[in-house]
Amino acid sequence: MSHLPVLWSFRRCPYAMRARLALAASGVPSALREVVLRDKPEAFLQASPSATVPCLQLTEETIDESFEIMQWALARHDPESWLDMPEAGYKLIAECDGPFKTALDRYKYSTRYEGADAVAERTLASAFVIKLDTLLDTQAWLFGATPTLADMAILPFIRQFAHVDQEWFEAQPWPKAIAWLEGFKASPRFKAIMRKYPQWAAGDAQTVFPEIQDAPQQSLSPVE
Repeated sequence: MSHLPVLWSFRRCPYAMRARLALAASGVPSALREVVLRDKPEAFLQASPSATVPCLQLTEETIDESFEIMQWALARHDPESWLDMPEAGYKLIAECDGPFKTALDRYKYSTRYEGADAVAERTLASAFVIKLDTLLDTQAWLFGATPTLADMAILPFIRQFAHVDQEWFEAQPWPKAIAWLEGFKASPRFKAIMRKYPQWAAGDAQTVFPEIQDAPQQSLSPVE
């Protein structure tokens, strides 16, 4: 497995989380390199056009957007049928990555944005969670009995929103969304992608991700 794609990642970044989720579900192996954002290695800065994680470095190209990494992995192998979702799923992901994430950032990091009102931004973000709660009213996942790409692309950001003030989040009238999030956080898949890895340095031994016990066994061959 010496010629694996290189996944530059940061454990707590929700964008990196969703890239790791898709790679783990696909079983497509990569060489994970954990980045410390305050001390980015030169090899990472040369690989990533935006100098942000996640970044998937392939022989022929570099994929610098988390959702594109998810699509790349699942296009190669999708044993759990995450791509089997309606067009509405892609619209939800776009809403998550756009208006919801904008409000979330201004809620969580209000001091970084001049004139931002954290409570007002939280209210804006809440409208998206209410929409998700409605979708989850009669089913375990956003589009049925099993997770799709939409669930796994959105959940890391709902987790981030909830963790700003977890007591407040859990007191809100969206019980289905709370249960959806808690089930995700308790899942073996989430625990597997949240393992801690040391900061990567040149010369380190290769860390293969996903680990053998976490990946679909039929898709553990190296990427050509």
